[in-house]
Amino acid sequence: MSRSLRVGSIAAIAALAIASLSSCAAGNTPDTLEIKPDNAQATLGTNIRLNNIVVVTAGDASGDYTGPANVSVNVSNSGTTPVELQSVTVGTSAATFADDKGAPVGSIVIPAGGAVLLGGVGNPVAKVASVSVVVGGYAPTTFGFKSGEKVETEAAVSPDKGLYKGWGPTASPAAVPSKAAGSPTAPAAATAPAPATGAAAPGTAPTGAATTAAATPTAATH
Repeated sequence: MSRSLRVGSIAAIAALAIASLSSCAAGNTPDTLEIKPDNAQATLGTNIRLNNIVVVTAGDASGDYTGPANVSVNVSNSGTTPVELQSVTVGTSAATFADDKGAPVGSIVIPAGGAVLLGGVGNPVAKVASVSVVVGGYAPTTFGFKSGEKVETEAAVSPDKGLYKGWGPTASPAAVPSKAAGSPTAPAAATAPAPATGAAAPGTAPTGAATTAAATPTAATH
């Protein structure tokens, strides 16, 4: 091959490479470069995204598990109006909501253009009293919104350890035992008996006692 042909081939290859790189650059939008999480995710319409959906069990759980759990999810709302998450169900077990202070609430509001993370310290929580799942597997989970729309997905199941340490269910505080009926009480202080009615004070004659006058001899009369 002549030197001119070799130069022409190299130029053609370089042109193809530049064209290919230009094409890739045109397609490298934030959507195509977005890093997808390993955990479950879902969308509702064009504005609502649910990312990192995880059912967090007790820390020592493994294999088949039945017991309390928390549902963690990051709900983002890119719309112009707030949306309201009203229910979370794992299998057939419904969750209850608590706010970031631990107070019970009926729903979770996701503001317009914002996001809310359920789970973790200082965040709202979705708590399930008892659920049957397989740790390391997936559990059918449904999210219901005030609009009447629902998202059905599969949530990953993880124990309360590693990345999710502190995200699982917490034990309820032990009840303070009440005083048993009939428990001994402190004896009442002893009091001196009250004097009987009519008793005389020391050194005085009893009330109502008869008094006898001393006989006074009289002079004999002749």
